[in-house]
Amino acid sequence: MPPSLLRWSALLMALSLSACDDAPRFTQAEPGEARAGGATTVNKADRNAFSLPSANLPPTRRLDFSVGNSFFRNPWVIAPSTTTARDGLGPLFNTNACQNCHVKDGRGHPPAPDALNAVSMLVRLSIPDTPAYAKVIEQVGVVPEPVYGGQLQDMAIPGVAPEGRVRVEYDPLPVRFKDGTQVELRKPRLQITDLGYGPMHPETQFSARVAPPMIGLGLLEAIPEAAILANARPASGNKAIAGRPNWVWDDAQQKTVLGRFGWKAGQPNLNQQNVHAFSGDMGLTTRLRPFDDCTDAQTACKQAPNGNGPDGEPEVSDNILRLVLFYTRNLAVPARRDVDSPQVLAGKNLFFQAGCQSCHTPSFTTAANAAEPELANQVIRPYSDLLLHDMGEGLADHRTEFKASGRDWRTAPLWGIGLTETVSGHTQFLHDGRARNLMEAVLWHGGEAEGAKQQVLAFNAEQRAALLAFLNSL
Repeated sequence: MPPSLLRWSALLMALSLSACDDAPRFTQAEPGEARAGGATTVNKADRNAFSLPSANLPPTRRLDFSVGNSFFRNPWVIAPSTTTARDGLGPLFNTNACQNCHVKDGRGHPPAPDALNAVSMLVRLSIPDTPAYAKVIEQVGVVPEPVYGGQLQDMAIPGVAPEGRVRVEYDPLPVRFKDGTQVELRKPRLQITDLGYGPMHPETQFSARVAPPMIGLGLLEAIPEAAILANARPASGNKAIAGRPNWVWDDAQQKTVLGRFGWKAGQPNLNQQNVHAFSGDMGLTTRLRPFDDCTDAQTACKQAPNGNGPDGEPEVSDNILRLVLFYTRNLAVPARRDVDSPQVLAGKNLFFQAGCQSCHTPSFTTAANAAEPELANQVIRPYSDLLLHDMGEGLADHRTEFKASGRDWRTAPLWGIGLTETVSGHTQFLHDGRARNLMEAVLWHGGEAEGAKQQVLAFNAEQRAALLAFLNSL
């Protein structure tokens, strides 16, 4: 046996002997573990790994996927235009195509110091909740900033002023492992300049959000609600982990339902997620949101031409919305790599030993009545419970969203995370991209995850390498 395998085998044995009694001990890959998306999984590990249809999607249904991809990828234009299927961009917007934020269907990033626009990172805005806004909070989740609304748009069509300019600066924050190794985290400082419509409310709350990866969203939507709620639990005794559902407004059903999507689980389903992205990110109307994202103070925005049809049809037709929904539901999860590697198995044991699986739930089985038949009855491995957790003061944005507090974040799915650099060309993680690699992302965990982080801080260099090998195999 090569020395490296002997070393990792010895580490596996040591972990098996020292692990907590209730922690699993992995000495080989679990059956089907490499197929993170069940039968939908694709065997791809290059730059296009996040852009493929579900492996079990039949050829007769791949045309809709391709057409949906074209509307996701190609830019929208300013109205009026001869390109009537794609006009109506703005008046205020963050980008002119979905793909600009979700590059190659992957992860966004904060703006570079010399960037003209933030593009794949947006900034949510709100003011503190009060009882006077109870109805707004029930249906919107926040109280939007009075002049600039719920999202800062840093681009606009000619004749309309952009809302502002987004910049991020960083302060160093050193963290030391038990063996003396030091890591320097970077703490972001958000700067909003060049405000186009005067000063903001003095108590405005800001939350920077990078675009998340698009893979496996239809599978997450297909997890039975009861399976998600089964993992919800209050903190009690020695159990500090307290996953909580976010209950959010469903625009179509006009009632409160379980939230699943977004950094704070603020959206209930993919169609509504897409509708709100069309509206907030590109200024495009749909039947669910048939109005431009302009406040009463933004008169030029309200008076700008739109791309609605002659009878008031929205800029994004029901058919285009259907095709984009089909595309976003059927973006496949790539297969895991090296699941039998001794180093990866050692890292998996360390992941469980630290208790990371308490929030990053490894697997679910999707419902038999999933929205698409290819997504039904699949054993999937997203490594997320889709619940809210208090992540501590270090990650807090101090902005509530429906039932989510200013310290709460939805557990991010980990599947595909090891292909981030290959697909997106960077390794910037967390909701605002502050972490420059996976270890930095781990070290930003606090609150309910403080105990897990402290265990990682006690790992030696070999154990840290094993943990990263496991994460990069996902």
